[in-house]
Amino acid sequence: MHVKAPYDLNALNDWDFEGTSLAVIGHPVAHSISPVMHNAALQYMAKKDSRFKDWHYFKFDIEPSQLAKALTRFHAKRFVGLNLTVPHKAAVLPLVKKMTTEAHRMGAINTLLWQPDGYIGHNTDGYGLELALKKTLGVKLQRMSVMLLGAGGAARAAAVQCLNAGCQSLWIGNRSLERLKALLKSFKDPIYAERLKSFSLARLPVGLPRTGVLINATTLGLKPNDPSPIDLSAFDPSLKVYDMIYQPPQTSLLRMARQYGMASANGLSMLVHQGARALSIWTQTKAPVDVMHEAAFCSLKEG
Repeated sequence: MHVKAPYDLNALNDWDFEGTSLAVIGHPVAHSISPVMHNAALQYMAKKDSRFKDWHYFKFDIEPSQLAKALTRFHAKRFVGLNLTVPHKAAVLPLVKKMTTEAHRMGAINTLLWQPDGYIGHNTDGYGLELALKKTLGVKLQRMSVMLLGAGGAARAAAVQCLNAGCQSLWIGNRSLERLKALLKSFKDPIYAERLKSFSLARLPVGLPRTGVLINATTLGLKPNDPSPIDLSAFDPSLKVYDMIYQPPQTSLLRMARQYGMASANGLSMLVHQGARALSIWTQTKAPVDVMHEAAFCSLKEG
């Protein structure tokens, strides 16, 4: 499969695309399948609504030091919507005109909407995760015991979504206890305290639930030889396992889940649902989720 190389900051100097521009920005970003997913959706939407016939989604490799300058240029070139991925989701917070309450709580922005005086920041990751859990594993977060692995930005967004959705308990585990402590400090609201617990992945506590849903928000699994972030042998086979990683589609964690007969799913569904929500924000139209999922799935299969 031929994947077009990302544009860079310099490309914005003479940007002359006559249609409506959307883009994902990250560093690195060459691997992103978001353009495939979104452009398939836009082509489908254009068949039913001519307003979208000149919309197109691009990708830009923007280094962290270039982010502020890049946003100014994207705005000047009237990019209606931007997606942000690693490492820009938190760094963009002080650079936006305003943000939604959801984005503020999550401490991260993954979607920007153009306004005449600046960009408005949204976060669709939590929405994408909750819907993915429901669609792929039949998991409803309300009154659910959740075990969340990781203490980075993805884990924070997931934690906020789980708590706001009314989970029964949220156990957050991580390898680095320093990072875990920093994450826990960010949850200052006392209504979270009674449901929020933490643990070291090196040693599972006695009180850790043995069933419910386990969500991996760590990077362990991105590389072929990565071990599973947690040993599932101590859990009940009724545990449901969701790995935010979608490439590779089968991580060590998911292989172990299958070995113990646990229902499991990778992060492709989360990618699709958060992307569909972003597209709906930009277009003010319901996004074709099935079309986006098919395009994303085929892209990974071909790649």
